[in-house]
Amino acid sequence: MKQLQEKFTRYEIARILGARSLQLAMDAPVLLKMTKEEEEALNYDVLKIAEKELEAGVLPITVKRPMPQKSEKQIKKLSEEEIKEKLEEKIKKEQEEAQVVEHKKEAIEEQEEKEISEEGEIMEISNPEDEGETEGVESEEM
Repeated sequence: MKQLQEKFTRYEIARILGARSLQLAMDAPVLLKMTKEEEEALNYDVLKIAEKELEAGVLPITVKRPMPQKSEKQIKKLSEEEIKEKLEEKIKKEQEEAQVVEHKKEAIEEQEEKEISEEGEIMEISNPEDEGETEGVESEEM
């Protein structure tokens, strides 16, 4: 049984023995040459017969184990200088992208201001002096 444990996991052994004992219980032929005395000693127990067959290595059962896929990509370890260079390049790209975005925003704002000025009069911010004059006019009218 030790050789089997080196070859299969205990779960695989349990699965193989269960499947084979079920086959034997359904009147499958015994693959191991056994005398009547040996069968009687095993008490015609299908699980024990399946275990004997597995130990003898006569079972035509294969075990497929899923293995992880190997990666073709090779990973190269970078030196600290290379890491710094890559970080600097990344920062430069981000700054350039930020500048491009800023220019686009400015262009959009200029376009919007042009459209507003073409549409009509732009309201100016009122001065406190202007407000004082309107208050006086309103109070006279009342």
